[in-house]
Amino acid sequence: MQRVKRRLAAVMCADVAHYSKLMERDEDGTLDRLKSYREVMASLTERHNGRIVNTWGDAVIIEFSSVIEAVQCAVDIQNELSVRNAAVDDANRMDFRVGINLGDIMVEGDDIYGDGVNVAARLQELAPKGGIMLSQSVYDQVKTKLALGFDPQGARHVKNVTDPVETYLIRLGGRNAPPETADGDEPLQMEVPVQLSPVNKPEWGKDTEKVANGFEQARRWLRSQPKRIRGSVAMIGFFLLLNLLTTGFGNLWFVWPSLPFLFIVAWHLIVGRREKKLEGRVMPEVLNKDTSD
Repeated sequence: MQRVKRRLAAVMCADVAHYSKLMERDEDGTLDRLKSYREVMASLTERHNGRIVNTWGDAVIIEFSSVIEAVQCAVDIQNELSVRNAAVDDANRMDFRVGINLGDIMVEGDDIYGDGVNVAARLQELAPKGGIMLSQSVYDQVKTKLALGFDPQGARHVKNVTDPVETYLIRLGGRNAPPETADGDEPLQMEVPVQLSPVNKPEWGKDTEKVANGFEQARRWLRSQPKRIRGSVAMIGFFLLLNLLTTGFGNLWFVWPSLPFLFIVAWHLIVGRREKKLEGRVMPEVLNKDTSD
């Protein structure tokens, strides 16, 4: 009898909140959005040196050798998907819940088993929509190494685990610091900033906000692209900067040395869209076979 292989690993489990309701409301649109979001997750997983172990229905299990990479990948995933969800109406938003645990796992072929995986799956069930829940073992490794905020959620009893699991929720959306307290007991009530009406809000403020949002979406799109695309965009930016420093806008010569890189980006966008259309015809049938939810 062959001995089961074991190793220590960070395991991320994620699934879609209220997936059955989304499928009932719009089956085709939900499947298309799930496929698109999974592509984002796969790209970010590869960038953070993770391995997608399994997918079924709306769920996914990812293994990392580094706890830091696992948590940073989860944050990048939730941030990127929140940007995409901003363009979707509330009824069709697809929010993922994520749980991460560091523990001993059993390895059989490409699959992984054991308490390390089970705890991650249970943490995912405890996470709020769009949230990331960590175990104590993960928190201990990342609390001083990542510029993130954490909210203790206390010890939670989870299925098939004897001892309660200490849990921590990551603060997302730039909320890295907890509310200050006046006497150490109760959080101070934060003042709600007065929102200017559309009539009174300065036009320059609107324009600045639009530009900032545009830059942020472009940055997140670029981070989700393959290395060759990020490198091509960097070279185009380099030539543009060199052009502006040498001749300004009077002679835009940067286009010519940028042509090969522009072609690579254009080809990636064109081929990517075609592949999505082709895969979209087959994917619903495949997912329907795997989906029992």
